[in-house]
Amino acid sequence: MGEPLRFGIYIPQLAFEYGDMLERARRCDELGFDSFWCFDHLYGPELPGTPALEGWTLVTALLAHTERIRIGHMVLCATFRHPALLGKMATTLDVISGGRLNVGIGSGSVESEHHTAGIPWGSFGQRSDILGETLEILTRMFAGELTTFEGEHFQLREFPNLPAPVQQPRPPIYVGGVGEKRTLPLVARFADVWNIPTYGLGEIEHKTAVLEAECARIDRDPAEIRRSLEAVMVIAPDDASLEHARTKAERRHAGPGWGLHEGGFIGTPNAIVDRIGEQAAKGITEFVFFLHDRGAPATLELLANDVLSHVR
Repeated sequence: MGEPLRFGIYIPQLAFEYGDMLERARRCDELGFDSFWCFDHLYGPELPGTPALEGWTLVTALLAHTERIRIGHMVLCATFRHPALLGKMATTLDVISGGRLNVGIGSGSVESEHHTAGIPWGSFGQRSDILGETLEILTRMFAGELTTFEGEHFQLREFPNLPAPVQQPRPPIYVGGVGEKRTLPLVARFADVWNIPTYGLGEIEHKTAVLEAECARIDRDPAEIRRSLEAVMVIAPDDASLEHARTKAERRHAGPGWGLHEGGFIGTPNAIVDRIGEQAAKGITEFVFFLHDRGAPATLELLANDVLSHVR
């Protein structure tokens, strides 16, 4: 038997009240989805006038009011929180949730929110260095060590982290992207899951080879790193309703950054089942979907009953 397939739903909390997010997280829990994801932005990217709940507080509340599903951020911004504090927060939430926290983390993606909040932005290289130091500190803290670290951005002196996380050896760390100079070396060193954005699908064989070479360089078995795919999904029960859903998705997920046309999952349930099978054959074992209607109950039920039941 190979690695079991896992399925998650990503619903950015933009313009949603807490009750909306809780309803969707609970429904995903009941329907058997494996994970539920929120964003980590101080406000909606380029939408400062639209309400958006703070990510860490929201995920804490959702974990407290669900039973089985794993919950995390896609992804935490490493520039927002000192890694010693972040490690303590993540460990505490893992304990409180009984080991259901996923830790997705990146270097930051929205310059404007940093400027409005007075948080240093820096160059991509500087932010990548901050992410690397943060990952080093988190992995040491999750291991239960007294953490001493001397970096360019952070310094810790025999910093304790007790109690230890429930998940062992640690809460799973997700690192996303396909950059060969900085991102994939960080995936090789620290990630439990490599999250591949849709725009990376076209180069997945090459990027996998780069990652495996990085793993060989540091003597890590690449099989230890699961492959996750983040993609937009447009699903409908029949062709007639699919066109309406596709139009909505093209309006909501416009632009190449979403990868809707480059690698989205668009179709009726049978077509989606086939597409999942194609990607699973390439080594993808986890799928995280943005849904065209942001997780309406009928769509979640269609996906669970007519897709997930056929691919697990």
